Amino acid sequence: MTEFEEVYSAYFKDVYKYVLSLSKNESIAEDITQETFFKALKNIDSFKGNCKMRVWLCQIAKNSYFSYLKKIQNNFVRVEDIVDVSDVDFEQTLFDDESAFEIHKLLHNLEEPFKEVFTLRFFGDLSFGKIAELFGKTESWARVTYHRARIKIKEKLI
Repeated sequence: MTEFEEVYSAYFKDVYKYVLSLSKNESIAEDITQETFFKALKNIDSFKGNCKMRVWLCQIAKNSYFSYLKKIQNNFVRVEDIVDVSDVDFEQTLFDDESAFEIHKLLHNLEEPFKEVFTLRFFGDLSFGKIAELFGKTESWARVTYHRARIKIKEKLI
């Protein structure tokens, strides 16, 4: 077994679950995961070991997923056309399937780390502890960052 096959075997499930948590779609998660490992194989020389292999692969997966979203974003209507946000509870707006995609579009323009933390927590349903681990930060940092991201998104919706 080659070294890359070992990496693939060791991390495939983790990357797949991560993408599934973002996309909530098994088919998309499979495609993005495959694309992630293809990109990783092509760019393995750029992995410097500054972070864990899992983190590097998940970063590639996240970027691939957001690129995928960007490609399809023109097929959806604006959030203002869907719902009057001022009259509806913010959380309920996020649970509406079409509005959820609009949130992804807003997230695309949100600066890091707010974009990723919000996505991981809200759409990926990851705990603050897991988010903190991914970033190498504290759980409090993850909570505060999520809260600030939520405020930024809410301001853009209203």
